[in-house]
Amino acid sequence: MKVLVINAGSSSLKYQIIEMDTETMLCKGVVEKIGQENACLVHKPEGKEKYEKVEPILNHTVALQKVLAILCDEKYGIIKDVSEIKAVGHRILHSGEDFTDSVLIDDNVLAICKKNAVLGPLHMPANISCIESCQKIMPGVPMTAVFDTSFHLTMPKYAYMYGIPYEDYERFKIRKYGFHGTSHKFVSQTVREWLGKENCKKMVTCHLGNGSSLAAVLDGKVIDTSMGLTPLEGLVMGTRSGDLDPAVVEFMAKCRKISVEEVLTILNKKSGFLGIAGKSDCRELCELIDAGDEKAKLALDMFAYRVKKYIGSYAAAMNGLDVVVFTGGIGENSDYVRDLILKDMDFFGIDYDENANKTLKRGTQGFISKPGSKVKVVVQPTNEELVIARDAVKCAGLK
Repeated sequence: MKVLVINAGSSSLKYQIIEMDTETMLCKGVVEKIGQENACLVHKPEGKEKYEKVEPILNHTVALQKVLAILCDEKYGIIKDVSEIKAVGHRILHSGEDFTDSVLIDDNVLAICKKNAVLGPLHMPANISCIESCQKIMPGVPMTAVFDTSFHLTMPKYAYMYGIPYEDYERFKIRKYGFHGTSHKFVSQTVREWLGKENCKKMVTCHLGNGSSLAAVLDGKVIDTSMGLTPLEGLVMGTRSGDLDPAVVEFMAKCRKISVEEVLTILNKKSGFLGIAGKSDCRELCELIDAGDEKAKLALDMFAYRVKKYIGSYAAAMNGLDVVVFTGGIGENSDYVRDLILKDMDFFGIDYDENANKTLKRGTQGFISKPGSKVKVVVQPTNEELVIARDAVKCAGLK
């Protein structure tokens, strides 16, 4: 049974086809620069030649049509007809407070997503547009909304509320929501199955990449997470500032003589690693560090320090710690960053194994704590697309 997974951004459309009988990916691809004359479709079928084409793609409907055409292409495709796709899973940025789990899309669900678009103005319109395009092009195929925030909606009120006038929460739903929910869900559930639920009651999952977030997972449910109303809160990231004094926004605006909106653009797109060291990619920063660049070292030291602080605060919130999980592009692949984070964490019962950290094959599941460590530390590759595909099958009642 084949499931199409779609992740629509403001000007992009990522996709995968997953064969659910074996849970294997058959192909993946992306359409970038949607809305421009030089939009690009890159299609990578397993076991076949990669396809790439630059052409005008004016909207997400046209992008989806191009994707479905290449999926059925005689040379590059992996299906003969669109009818082979039995369900579609849409990654949707924001659930608001309306959906605590994935849900089959109908008119009511779509209307609620439109209402919540104000919470994610950059991504939600594209998410919604892609759903509507799919419904037109693939009528009758069950479609599921899988929200990036819903896994975090188990947080208690004292954890997600901000210290602002309560009426602003009631009227505008200003609160912490958290993101990367599909990743935190996948790795926490996978590690609980691997190590046993009794050994994973108090877990911190660290999704570290260009965008990074941590979650405190108690008995399989999130009680806190580092991102907030938007993905700007929390750790220093590739281009995001992370936590700062809110007064910085007005102060920067006055100093630079720019608007609040322009400051927020800087904090989202020109800060973090990029703002400090001139590069947003961890691999490039590590190369600069090897060459003696002090700003690159500062950027990753700040990043590791924030992660360490969040792990400590979540251990306090859960009254203990059983497992720390690393995932995401940096979490899975950078032994240098993991080393920065895990050094001097023995107070928490982490007996860190430097050799295991260095020798663990990239992108594989494994321990980087010593066998007798009170707190286990593991690397667990994430698979957000598989979460979306599984939920699509479940919500459609196909399995």
